[in-house]
Amino acid sequence: VSLSMAVITDVSTPATRAAGMEQRAESVAESLSHAANYVNVISLFNFSAVKNLKEDGRNDLKRLGLIYFVYLFIYSGLEFTLTFVTHHHFGFTPMKQGIMFFWIGLTMAFLQGGWVRKVQYERVKSVATLGLMLIIPSYLCVACATFESLLYIGVFLFAVSTAMVVPCMTTMASNYGGKEQKGTVMGVYRSLGALARALGPILASVAYWSLGSYITYTVGALALLWPWLALRAIKIKQT
Repeated sequence: VSLSMAVITDVSTPATRAAGMEQRAESVAESLSHAANYVNVISLFNFSAVKNLKEDGRNDLKRLGLIYFVYLFIYSGLEFTLTFVTHHHFGFTPMKQGIMFFWIGLTMAFLQGGWVRKVQYERVKSVATLGLMLIIPSYLCVACATFESLLYIGVFLFAVSTAMVVPCMTTMASNYGGKEQKGTVMGVYRSLGALARALGPILASVAYWSLGSYITYTVGALALLWPWLALRAIKIKQT
């Protein structure tokens, strides 16, 4: 601040110095206002940082962002507690858990690289909707698993659904806004995802240690019905 004031003093005359200080104050206020849009949670959900967006497009983007947040909030929380389930119910060692996550990652990489990336834009909504539908029985399988084979079925469906939902919903969001707005749209959209991934594991961990795995995963699976139904109701934006 002191350096900025010194610069203004050096480059202005006494007659114009006050105006220079006023312009600087307006510039600082505008910069702080823009910064607040990126850290204010309400502004994130409203996509306030995205300018010159038509009202119907903004409303669709807000709904899509909310669906993405709720999905990742529940998904990331239950994913985080998966290590608790495998250790306490099946006695998985860290090595065995690592192998499980290796196969999850390999399945996701195979599907995303071999199939999902080739999906035409007109079909991304249907693929994302299918993925949201698959994750519901996935978590129900984990909730009810009393033997490893049922757990593995749930984990496999989990990997398949994840490979479908995230890239397809991201593709849907990326189609909103003009060329100069794409970066802002995706920045806000990914920020919502990061917020969900930060908060989801906290709530899921509290629920797991308070209520147990069966209730936590069953309630989580049923809660994921809303993102599935909500995404079905959204009209995909045409390219």
